[in-house]
Amino acid sequence: MAQLKSGLELKDGETLVMELEAELWATSANPFAQALGAVRRFFAMIFGFRHKGFLVITDKRVVEVYNAISCYVFNTGRRVKYLLPTSVKEVGYTKEATCGCFCPSYHLYYESFTQSTSVLLSATSDAEAQKVVDCFYSAISN
Repeated sequence: MAQLKSGLELKDGETLVMELEAELWATSANPFAQALGAVRRFFAMIFGFRHKGFLVITDKRVVEVYNAISCYVFNTGRRVKYLLPTSVKEVGYTKEATCGCFCPSYHLYYESFTQSTSVLLSATSDAEAQKVVDCFYSAISN
């Protein structure tokens, strides 16, 4: 069984399609927002706080993983959620112009009956963002 950056273990016969690490500090792809997020992350690291979020897409399931670490080493929280195909109402991506029109930011979003989630993608084009959405949809439709 393969071990991922998120700490999730794949089941036998399961294939990883993609593992997205969510940007939890910066709010957009705008260079100013990225720098502000890096400053926030730096101060949190000095005081011993970290949090990481992942969206793991395999050929059989979609899983959200969130880890919170305090005082440098204590795992104070871990949330693992399986997204059920019947609960997801829609999935897509949004493109927003930041920093004028020079830095577009792409967000994967999905709406379910209980929550709405948006993840900042590292995609630099519509085709890359569309590929992520297609993989997500393929995983939940099987």
